[in-house]
Amino acid sequence: MTERQPAENRREKDRPWLMRTYAGHSTAEASNELYRRNLAKGQTGLSVAFDLPTQTGYDSDHILARGEVGRVGVPIAHLGDMRRLFQDIPLEQMNTSMTINATAMWLLALYQVVAEEQGADITKLQGTTQNDIVKEYLSRGTHVFPPGPSLRLTTDMIAYTVSHMPKWNPINICSYHLQEAGATPVQEIAYAMSTAIAVLDAVRDSGQVPQERMGDVVGRISFFVNAGVRFIEEMCKMRAFGRIWDKVTRERYGIENPKHRRFRYGVQVNSLGLTEAQPENNVQRIVLEMLAVTLSKDARARAVQLPAWNEALGLPRPWDQQWSLRIQQVLAYESDLLEYEDIFEGSKVIEAKVAELVESALAEIDRIQEMGGAMAAVESGYLKSQLVASHAERRGRIESGQEKIIGVNAFEGTEPNPLTADLDTAIQTVDPEVEARVIASLQQWRDSRYQPPFNHPRPCKALERLKEAARGTGNLMEATLECARAGATTGEWAGALREVFGEFRAPTGVSSAPVAVPVEEGSTLALVRHKVDVTAKELGVGKLRFLVGKPGLDGHSNGAEQIAVRARDAGFEVVYQGIRLTPEQIVDAALAEDVHAVGLSILSGSHAQLVPDVLERLRVAGATDIPVIAGGIIPNGDAEQLRQAGVAAVFTPKDFDITGIIGRIVDEIRKANQLDPLEVPA
Repeated sequence: MTERQPAENRREKDRPWLMRTYAGHSTAEASNELYRRNLAKGQTGLSVAFDLPTQTGYDSDHILARGEVGRVGVPIAHLGDMRRLFQDIPLEQMNTSMTINATAMWLLALYQVVAEEQGADITKLQGTTQNDIVKEYLSRGTHVFPPGPSLRLTTDMIAYTVSHMPKWNPINICSYHLQEAGATPVQEIAYAMSTAIAVLDAVRDSGQVPQERMGDVVGRISFFVNAGVRFIEEMCKMRAFGRIWDKVTRERYGIENPKHRRFRYGVQVNSLGLTEAQPENNVQRIVLEMLAVTLSKDARARAVQLPAWNEALGLPRPWDQQWSLRIQQVLAYESDLLEYEDIFEGSKVIEAKVAELVESALAEIDRIQEMGGAMAAVESGYLKSQLVASHAERRGRIESGQEKIIGVNAFEGTEPNPLTADLDTAIQTVDPEVEARVIASLQQWRDSRYQPPFNHPRPCKALERLKEAARGTGNLMEATLECARAGATTGEWAGALREVFGEFRAPTGVSSAPVAVPVEEGSTLALVRHKVDVTAKELGVGKLRFLVGKPGLDGHSNGAEQIAVRARDAGFEVVYQGIRLTPEQIVDAALAEDVHAVGLSILSGSHAQLVPDVLERLRVAGATDIPVIAGGIIPNGDAEQLRQAGVAAVFTPKDFDITGIIGRIVDEIRKANQLDPLEVPA
C-alpha cells in the first residue's frame, strides 16, 4: 500500500477562482439577507440577479411589469433600494457582478453612489457589469434601445470606468446566452469576438480614450461564457477563445502587454441542458461542466457560478444554492487540482481540436466583418436566424434520439425521487403579495424623496440634463450619476433616454430559419402536417393560423421560436411578433389575425397572472372557441390552476417532442371547433 504524501511535500496551491451564486429575488431587503448568508458560507463574490422590470428600464408599477416584480431577481428602482440591497456589505472590499445590460449605466451609477455613501474609495471598487447588448438582441431579450445608442451607452461606461473606476470590468461580453439560444462552439466564439470587436472599435473611434490607454481598456474587458456537457469540446473552446483574443487584441489594436491581452472570463455552466425529468442527474451534469473550465490552468475561469439541480423546476431555494457552492469548494479545497501546471499541455488530441475551432471561428468572424460587423449582422437578422437554425437542428437531434439526454429520451425508467416527492417544497416560491408591497414602497419613495431624511433635489432637472446630453455627443455617465443622486427611478432614467433614442424590436429569426426536420413520407411531422391540412379543409380555411405570444417581460424566446418554426413547417400560418407584449396586445392580434389557437410562452414565473388575463380578454371578446396553450417553467400546482382557468394544455421543459406538441395543438383546435378526433398518430 502506497503511503500518503507528507503534507510538507505537497505543492503550494494556486488561489481558487471567485466563487459566486447568482441570486436575488422578492425585495432588496430579502436579497440583502441572502447575500450576507451566502458570504458567511464561504462565497467569495456576489452575483446580483435583477428582476425583469429593472433590466428593461421599467418601474414596478408599469403595465408590462405586472407579474414580473421580484420574480427572476431583485427589483431596484432607485437609490434607496440600492442602499438596502448592500446594507452592511462593505463595497470597497467586495467583488460584485451585476447581470444588467440595457440599464447597466444606471445600476452602476446607483452602486457608485451607495459606495460613496459608505465612504469607499471608488477607484478600489471591483466587479463587473454585464452590459453586452448584442446577445440581448439575439437570445435574452432585455434590450431597450436601438443598436447605435446602446453601443454609445456601453462606450461611455467603458471610458468612464477606465478613468474613475480602474478595477471595474465595465462590460462582460456574453457568449453564455448564445449557447442557450442554440449556438455551436464556433458560433459562440465568433459572435462573442465580433461583439468585442464592435465595442473596442467604438471606444477607439469615440476619441474618449487616448491610444496609449487602449491597453487599459482591453485589460478590463471580461467575458461570460457557457460550459456545456461536452467536456472535451468545451475545454478546447476556452483555449481557442484565449488564442483568438490574444491575436485580435495584438493585431487589430496593437496591444503589446501580454497581461492586457489575457483572456479573462467568468462562467455559469449550462442551464439549457438541465432537465425537469430525473432532475437529480443535473448534479453530475453541473460537475462535469464545471471541470471543463477549471481543470485546465491555462484556460481556467476567473469566476464560477453554478446553477442549482432544480432550476428546470423553478426558483432554487437557499439550500439548493448552497449545494452548488459546496460543489465548487470541494474541488478547490479538497482536491489537488490547484497544485499543478496545465495538465493538458502537449496533448495532440486537444491541440488538434483547438486548432480546428480557431480556424472555423476566425472564418466566421471574417464573414461578419464583411457584413459590416456585429451590429450590422444583428440588424440584418443574420445572427438571429443562424442561432434559431442551430437550435432547431439540436432539437431535431434530441427528438430523433441521435442526441441522447439521460432521463429524457434515454433510460427514462426511474425510482421514485425523494428530492421531488413534494414538488411544492422542492423550489422557492415568491410571495404573490411582494409585488404590491414593492409598488407601495416605490410610491412612497416618489412622494417623499425630496423630504427628510433624503432631501434629494427634484429629479426633473437632472432628467432634462440627461436628455440634453443624450441629444449631444458627450459622455452620459455624469448626467446619469446626477439622476441617481437626485432620487430618480429606473423607469424615469430609461424613459428619458427612450424619448431621445427610441426603442428597438429585434428580428425574431423565425421566418428565415431553414426547415430543421424534413417532412418525409411516413414521418411524425408528415402525419401532423396531414392533420393540419385536413383540419384546415374541414374549417373551410386555406391554412390554420397559430399565434405564438410572449406576454410580459420574459425575453427568453428560444422555446417560443422553436414552436413557431415547427408549426410553420407543419403547415400552420404562424403569427409571431416577438417578445414583450401585454395580454391586451396579444388578444388584439389574435382577433385581428382570426387565429385558430394561441400559444403563450413564459419562463419568468408571471404565468399565474398573465395567462388568465389573456383567457378573460378572449372571453369578453366572445372568442372562447380559440384554445389557449401555455408553455414554460410552470410548477405542477400552477399548471393545474391554469387548466382549471380554461387553458387547453400546459407544456413544460420535460415535453421535448415539439412535433408532438404541434399535433396536440391541432387536436385542441378540433375539439374547440367541435370536430371529430382524427385517428392519425402524432
